[in-house]
Amino acid sequence: MDVAHLRLDYARESLTERDVDPDPILQFEKWFEEALHAGLIEPNAMTLATSTRDGHPSARVVLLKGADANGFVFFTDYRSRKGAELDANPHVSLCFWWDALQRQVRISGTAVRVSREETAAYFHTRPHGSRVGAWASQQSTTLASREMLEKEVERLERAYPDDVPLPPHWGGYRVTPASLEFWQGRPSRLHDRIVYTRDGSAWKIGRLSP
Repeated sequence: MDVAHLRLDYARESLTERDVDPDPILQFEKWFEEALHAGLIEPNAMTLATSTRDGHPSARVVLLKGADANGFVFFTDYRSRKGAELDANPHVSLCFWWDALQRQVRISGTAVRVSREETAAYFHTRPHGSRVGAWASQQSTTLASREMLEKEVERLERAYPDDVPLPPHWGGYRVTPASLEFWQGRPSRLHDRIVYTRDGSAWKIGRLSP
């Protein structure tokens, strides 16, 4: 494969300190709304980076399920690799990449579990199959075969033909941001990078070199 020559020059828009909202959450909501209307398959897909207590990193794509002044919410199996790492080291990074808009949002902060009430409220909005799957999968553990998983799904579907209870090992995390960076692609890799950092109870806005 010759990947060294794959490149695209970004020239869609620009981003200045005057363009952004003083509140980074409102700025995120503005960009997310534009991503929703840009024809992206899953605009709420974000890379979640975690690490072990001694600093060994891992990253995967998860889905954003809530964003407000309190933080950014996603759900997972607490027994998974990400769950174990979050319990050991709550410092995380999130990254959204919206290629159609030539934009990226990077968020750094700390993750804490949401309440069981909040988890239950979201869990019962999921499709029946997804709720069954939360019981059937022991996420991140070694699976002997696909057939074993499918048999467990069949067993659980018989056990829970209608309502599926909330598993004790499944729930949400909320990432409280310490910094947010809004990245707009520009020509010649001279991208615009506007960053918000916590300054007490307020936010300080600055520009980073591309």
